[in-house]
Amino acid sequence: MVSIRRASKHGARRSAAMTLLRRLSVILVILMTVFTGFGLIIPVLPVVIERTQAAPINLGLMLAVYSVMAFALSPWWGHLSDRIGRKPVLIVGLLGFSISFILFGLVIHILWLMYLTRILAGGFSGAVTSSAMAYVADVTDDEHRTSGMALAGMAIGLGFIIGPAVGGLLAPLGLRVPFLAAGGVALVNALWGWATLPHVAVPASASSGLADRPSRWAAFAGPVKYLFLVGFVGQFTITSLEGTLQYFEIAKIGATPQNIGAMLFISGVAGILVQGILVRRYVTQGREMPALILGLMASGIGLLLILLSRNFWTATAYLTVFGGGNAVLRPTLQSLITRQSVVARGLTTGLMSSFDSLARITGPVLATLLFQVAHPLPFILASGVAFGALGLICAYRNHTVPRMRGKDTEPLAD
Repeated sequence: MVSIRRASKHGARRSAAMTLLRRLSVILVILMTVFTGFGLIIPVLPVVIERTQAAPINLGLMLAVYSVMAFALSPWWGHLSDRIGRKPVLIVGLLGFSISFILFGLVIHILWLMYLTRILAGGFSGAVTSSAMAYVADVTDDEHRTSGMALAGMAIGLGFIIGPAVGGLLAPLGLRVPFLAAGGVALVNALWGWATLPHVAVPASASSGLADRPSRWAAFAGPVKYLFLVGFVGQFTITSLEGTLQYFEIAKIGATPQNIGAMLFISGVAGILVQGILVRRYVTQGREMPALILGLMASGIGLLLILLSRNFWTATAYLTVFGGGNAVLRPTLQSLITRQSVVARGLTTGLMSSFDSLARITGPVLATLLFQVAHPLPFILASGVAFGALGLICAYRNHTVPRMRGKDTEPLAD
């Protein structure tokens, strides 16, 4: 009898998982290929800037202007998707993304035009991320939302793993090729998404609180503000690491660019497995708090362990601890924020994208400045920030435990 019940329970879980995959399959493929296209340019962007005889600081500035535009416009795109639907905003974002990358590939010898195309890309990036994440939230219920966000995180992670590798292979064909390929990928995605992505009406619960011109900061009316700040912390630790890891490991263990690429690849695959297996299966509604605490602690510990790197394998293992922590943190936060926010869901996901962009602006700048003072400082700061964010989790929990037990959203339909 017990075995029958277990089999029945397992079958129900499997059926729910297949339903979730069916509902999200198109958006997951779009996310994976878009971020593959984004990753295509990573190996060649520094070389392109060097060929213009511009100072290396222009690489950081180009990344910064992209993030500034994403920070400014993501909430607006999210609010627009609450009004007209996720699909139109997503398609417009993909088309804008495509145009910006193709233009960049055509003007790679003119610095100010490259800046202009990066501004354009940053502006449209908010349309893609905010509408895609809101779409995932719309088609999942409270119980399955963390699983849905984990699948979205896996798709994005796969794109970031595949993209740089393919970009490196395309670079010998010409410096323009990765940018044109990225633009082509986004264009194909826009056309394919328009033809195949099911239109999903924005649920009433997702647009509750929608006003004519709501402030992006309306989400901070309640304790959910603590979760937005935790999201900023998570992204800040990632961008701080990205800005200094290669320099640190070169000085510490004599790492080569190939070593760094292999380390990032291994930790990225591990993060995908964490999201696809552990988070999707075990972090369900009601289990978010332990998952958030685990994610922050693993991230903080991993950052400190990196300082103890002795060779390639220990450095990779420590980086994987950090990456695993963030892999738990990210989808759990996205699920919880979209469920608990008091404003419309598109505006909420847009605000999350804004905080990510703000972290991408501040993290690398502060980390590189501290690195020049003393190599361990960026990692110590990021670790301290991660551990400090545990206080934000406690503050959120103290304010919301009664409310979390009673709030529901739209059910998952077959």
